[in-house]
Amino acid sequence: MTWTTRMKGDLETGGYALGTRKAYVAAATRLVDRFRRPPEQVGQKEIRAYFDAARRKKRSASWLKVEMAGVRFLFAVTLARPAEVAWMRWPRQPSPLPVVLSGQEILTLLGAISSPLYRAVAMTMYGAGLRISEACTLQVGDLDGARGLIHVRRGKGGRPRYVMLGETLLRALRAYWAANRPPKPYLFPGPDPRRPIEPRSVRTAIKAAVASSGLTKRVTPHSLRHAFATHLLETGANLAVIQSLLGHRSIRTTQMYTRVSRAHLAKTKSPLDVLAGPEAKLLG
Repeated sequence: MTWTTRMKGDLETGGYALGTRKAYVAAATRLVDRFRRPPEQVGQKEIRAYFDAARRKKRSASWLKVEMAGVRFLFAVTLARPAEVAWMRWPRQPSPLPVVLSGQEILTLLGAISSPLYRAVAMTMYGAGLRISEACTLQVGDLDGARGLIHVRRGKGGRPRYVMLGETLLRALRAYWAANRPPKPYLFPGPDPRRPIEPRSVRTAIKAAVASSGLTKRVTPHSLRHAFATHLLETGANLAVIQSLLGHRSIRTTQMYTRVSRAHLAKTKSPLDVLAGPEAKLLG
């Protein structure tokens, strides 16, 4: 059995998402290919040299983090040689504010997606706050129209959750279903109906829609999830509820949206206003 086969099995046993499994195996493969010998013959010295070279090439922190995670999994879990990667520390990543589309910009984007399939996926991502991988792998049985819920069976980290299935999204998905009758089990099947649609094709469709719509913001599929959370916050939803809907492990991650919600910030009184008050003569 090859090391790649063993690593794939270990990742699957560990409950890692398909995209994560592919990324980790690809990262480990790049390191093994660099030294042109089995990973059992690669040690800490070579691993350090590999990542030192990557840093000199100014690789991004996000790239380094994925590469390190894949290599660390290979050595610590699959090869049972944790000492070779015990020195690794995650690179610091900047935390830029997310790009948030307005309600009108969401409508413009959705209207620019010509394919009913891709429009339905995008509507689901915005209407339920799903990650692209979660939306693409939805099954017909995951939708509960009577209760107004969507069952996300495997979110990030393998954690299941329920999210809302609003009336507008339900009507849109019923119309999509009636027009296309996709074969079960997947709500959004790919060219091979036995498999779900690929996230890559959804990204391509959204990129084309952004270009044709005239939107000037940097929009990605994840922008729909950012907009979902921010718009919920602006309409008064509790931060803990938003955390649950997004499937965040820590509320600190969800609190990011308080930094980009203009309505949320505008409702917050300045301490100067509180200090002065309507009767105060502080300002003359």
